[in-house]
Amino acid sequence: MASITLNAVQKSYGGATAVIRNVDLDIGEHEFCVFLGPSGCGKSTLLRMIAGLEDVTGGELRIGGKLMNDVAPADRGVAMVFQSYALFPHMTVYDNIGFGLKLAKTPKDELDRRVREAARVLQLDELLERKPGQLSGGQRQRVAIGRAIVRRPGVFLFDEPLSNLDATLRGQTRIEIARLHKQFADASVVYVTHDQVEAMTLADKIVLLRAGPDVQRLGSIAQVGSPLELYHRPNSRFVAGFIGSPQMNFLPGKVSSAGAYMVRVTLDHTGETLSVAADGRTLRDGEAVCVGIRPEHLLLSAQPGNAMTRRVMLIERLGEQTYLHFEQPGGESLLAKAPGNVAIEAGAELTLGMLAQHCHLFREDGNAVPAPIQSSPQE
Repeated sequence: MASITLNAVQKSYGGATAVIRNVDLDIGEHEFCVFLGPSGCGKSTLLRMIAGLEDVTGGELRIGGKLMNDVAPADRGVAMVFQSYALFPHMTVYDNIGFGLKLAKTPKDELDRRVREAARVLQLDELLERKPGQLSGGQRQRVAIGRAIVRRPGVFLFDEPLSNLDATLRGQTRIEIARLHKQFADASVVYVTHDQVEAMTLADKIVLLRAGPDVQRLGSIAQVGSPLELYHRPNSRFVAGFIGSPQMNFLPGKVSSAGAYMVRVTLDHTGETLSVAADGRTLRDGEAVCVGIRPEHLLLSAQPGNAMTRRVMLIERLGEQTYLHFEQPGGESLLAKAPGNVAIEAGAELTLGMLAQHCHLFREDGNAVPAPIQSSPQE
């Protein structure tokens, strides 16, 4: 087993501005940690630094408590599965899985036992004599995972391993990776993806990374937490907008009144007033803020004091659910999630309600206004 600790880790190329900045992170033993973020945020670079494929230009990287800044990749006790399968086309599945063990001069009996055990776990028993050209994409990815498993590392590193697969195979292989993590209880996993479904379903912990100029101003990590923590308690508008598909709705406005348990916000363009359960003691009347509400929390019925009237612009019927797009002053549409059989037509004017405790509030700088420490005495 191996934990991973990053202390003020940075990465820059040729003295240029850092692409990874001020990363402090602890990944526990047997934890499944997912690096998630937009393109260019450095998630693969950070993974490669843990693997030893990229140098650490600042800070400390420890695996199992040992400093790894200058340790060769082969001596770190990690195994990496790349986006590309990188299989030897002229070798059988058996030889591909066992290639690393053969290089390490593992005794033949031990090599055979490990390869067959990995093949059984990955359901490749019947394919050991085939070559990569005779396999599907999902089978090839399982072979690549098997090549990592037989090494028995303390840490598995996955760099977008499912991005080359179609939707069905992604779903199947995602389930297999989750099952493998439970089966190999002595290994930690660090997994890079841009796919929120993978992150939300696989992770014990999500590390959401930023991209662009905010990295230099705020650091690379936007928020660390469990999937549901990032979904329900985002610490910034960036996190709220990135986590969730479809993303959260944002309604700009100004504070009309603020207290320890509730903040009243007057929306720009329409003058409608919404209540948000938030600790507004640090807010000023008239301060610019933004109300956030997820599509599933927009109700197709009015709530007293918390309602908006909007016209349906577009309807997307997906069978199990329906997405309703509403006209929104200011340009951006408003999205609500409804049951699949909802009887609404485009052009209809609806009154949308929302519960104050399901609303989020963000300052002009993007930081979230915290929820009340406890429930209002009036509730």
